[in-house]
Amino acid sequence: MMRTTELVLKPEEAFDEENFNSILYQKLGLKQDGSVFVQPIKRSIDARSKNVVVRIQCEILSPSEARPLISYKKDFRNVSNSKAVVVIGSGPAGLFAALRLIESGFKPIVIERGNDVQSRRRDLAAINKDHVVNPESNYCFGEGGAGTYSDGKLYTRSKKRGDVRRVLEILVAHGAKDDILFDAHPHIGTNKLPRVVAALRQSILEAGGEIHFNTKVTDLDLQGNQIYGVITHKGDRIQSEAVILATGHSARDIFFLLHHKNILIEAKPFALGVRVEHQQQLIDQVQYHCASDRGMYLPASSYALVHQASINGKERGVFSFCMCPGGFIVPAATAPGEIVVNGMSPSRRDSPFANSGIVVAVDHNDFHEYKKNGALAGLYFQAAIEKKACEIAGGTQAAPAQRLVDFVDGKVSASLLETSYQPGLSSVNLKEILPADILRALQQGFKNFGTKMKGYLTNDAQVVAVESRTSSPVKIPRDPLSLEHPQISGLFPCGEGAGYAGGIVSAAMDGERCAEAVALKIKVT
Repeated sequence: MMRTTELVLKPEEAFDEENFNSILYQKLGLKQDGSVFVQPIKRSIDARSKNVVVRIQCEILSPSEARPLISYKKDFRNVSNSKAVVVIGSGPAGLFAALRLIESGFKPIVIERGNDVQSRRRDLAAINKDHVVNPESNYCFGEGGAGTYSDGKLYTRSKKRGDVRRVLEILVAHGAKDDILFDAHPHIGTNKLPRVVAALRQSILEAGGEIHFNTKVTDLDLQGNQIYGVITHKGDRIQSEAVILATGHSARDIFFLLHHKNILIEAKPFALGVRVEHQQQLIDQVQYHCASDRGMYLPASSYALVHQASINGKERGVFSFCMCPGGFIVPAATAPGEIVVNGMSPSRRDSPFANSGIVVAVDHNDFHEYKKNGALAGLYFQAAIEKKACEIAGGTQAAPAQRLVDFVDGKVSASLLETSYQPGLSSVNLKEILPADILRALQQGFKNFGTKMKGYLTNDAQVVAVESRTSSPVKIPRDPLSLEHPQISGLFPCGEGAGYAGGIVSAAMDGERCAEAVALKIKVT
């Protein structure tokens, strides 16, 4: 009997949390009496015409075909006495690797340099209010990784690299709302994701795994080309059968450690630019064709923009990145003396501001002057711009900024707008910070975006610098089949920091893949 159908609903029907399921049955002309079951499989907003609608794809199932909303069960064996595998980092790659190791019969020992997810709040408050950056626990480092407090978006283009549904079901099993299973652009939100992360931790601990917070890996326990564990800043040697390296895109000390030990790493292209901040109402008016506000039911609208700029006869990709509707710009520096910005949205996306990274693809030619640093050339290039941004803006966590039209015209802004960025802004001509080709590409990109979205190019918006941690500037190579480092047996580079993921879901999937690769290499007993 199973069949798939599509409904077209009004926003007030599609986003009515209390009555959503009843509305589906009603629209389909079906009784909600157990004789048939309706399960939504995709919900997406269609704003192509003046009247915005929401398209719902549903499965209609007979009682014999009905299945639980999620098939994933938190049914973990106790691994407290099993063979140990060290996982460095407790972001999505590390946490999902740990859970998959438990399912495979191994004991994960998770090493996290930062604080647990609740204690991280104090570290974030210190950055926002007092401009004090804790280099071990901040918006990038700490339990849950960078995604926990920088948005919690769950969509990915990496559908061929793992089981997206499984990752989403694990999140639902640990407290996320079940609408992430069918929303076209699922999002948990920075206010709710910490509770999910804490529940993931609890599952690991209850199964006999270990998690060590405020513990920094400072060396690898190597004998020849084999890794036997890690050494922490406390001098502890933690032995293990294998090491999954899931430290994220900002753990520069790990890149330095690998480079110092002559363990192969590679410079990697990444992207560099700014955050642009508009009033959310303006973006809603453009995207939803509304004269004033979007109403009670439509979520804050987002956008995706791309342009091929022509700089010195060469095309440079300019694109929006990590767009945060109804969100905030946050300080994502991982050390004093640098300015890095990122974006986040709470679950309701109810801030009056919309922000997005607007970045330019950079490659080896852009960091040519740092080529003496070999595989770390991109890292040095990235760090130099972040330090310059901090110095020019006044040496605190206040970020350099320009109004948008002023930025395009190369003018210092006489005044800046109200902002969601809590440490505050400093009016600066960003040509003093950004490399010339990057600056020109961004200026061309914003002009183009202004033609695609009426009202986008306005001095009632502003750009905030620098958006520099879009991805890792270093890649840690691994064998495409075994997922091991080509030089070091038992070392499994993993996730965004190693160059194999680009967000929460893709990092989680890569963590699972690495855990499965460990299980193939090492027998449980």
